[in-house]
Amino acid sequence: MRVAPTIVVTDHAFANVDHERRVAAEHGAAFTEGSCTTAAETIEIARDADIVFVNFAPIDRSVLSVLAPGATVIRYGVGYDNVDLEAAAELGVQVANVPDYGIQTVADHAAAALLALGRRLPLYDHAIRANGWVGPSGLGPVRSFRDSTVGFVGFGKIAQAVAERLAPFGFRFLAHDPYANEERLAALSVDSVTLDELAAESNAISLHAPSTPETYRMIDAAFLARMPEGAVLVNTARGSLVDEAALYDALNSGRLAGAALDVTDPEPIPADSPLRTLPSVILTPHAAFYDEQSLNNLQQLASEEADRALRGQTLRCRVA
Repeated sequence: MRVAPTIVVTDHAFANVDHERRVAAEHGAAFTEGSCTTAAETIEIARDADIVFVNFAPIDRSVLSVLAPGATVIRYGVGYDNVDLEAAAELGVQVANVPDYGIQTVADHAAAALLALGRRLPLYDHAIRANGWVGPSGLGPVRSFRDSTVGFVGFGKIAQAVAERLAPFGFRFLAHDPYANEERLAALSVDSVTLDELAAESNAISLHAPSTPETYRMIDAAFLARMPEGAVLVNTARGSLVDEAALYDALNSGRLAGAALDVTDPEPIPADSPLRTLPSVILTPHAAFYDEQSLNNLQQLASEEADRALRGQTLRCRVA
């Protein structure tokens, strides 16, 4: 590591970068803050950087190749789809993420969305605003939570936290995750099933899988057709998991009763997306992670990772 390292924040959506500036000051590092959206902009700001904090800016081979030898890229958040891990490994660049900063916050968001959809709150609200009033049964049956099954696609820490929040309502739980912890499944009274079984038996499905070639559009027309009539879908994971055209068809036909989408593909959701027209759809702006405490945790944990990298210590959450 050079005597005077360089720390760069390529882009962020925070009120400030005080944690990052503090780490820079502690190491006598030069500090630059940007708002990059393209590889060219990122190259310009990150050239010869030792530490790169990144939110959504592209960190491709062209960017990685201009970093300082032995540099470290730290992705704000869980996913790292915008970082070329193969190129990073070839070029000797460490990559870390922050997978555990917002578990409780995302779980709050997913659980709240699922409960709102289950009680048909968006549809009641729209009907009253549009028509003046609606009878309790005017929008179709509302299934008791105690007679409903929630299915989790992916059962990592966030999904487990959602299950903990929903348990007092009396739901039955299913999960599909080939890597799930058997002890945690048992502790939370969650039955492990195939993906087809989960689709067929779940009145509400919450997505918690990563974005990989294997999970791309896994929630497709065939999956949605297996779901019980009146079921709902919540996605706080990755937009690429869902075939949104197929989801629109299932919702528009009335087979599915609702969906809550915090993430879409592409993102932001296009202005002409037909999903925008449906009162049964709750749209939020990739905000499941957001509250003040969660963001502070994210920046603090990311900055602590930068401190480890600059001290030559083992990274806490290295992904490449």
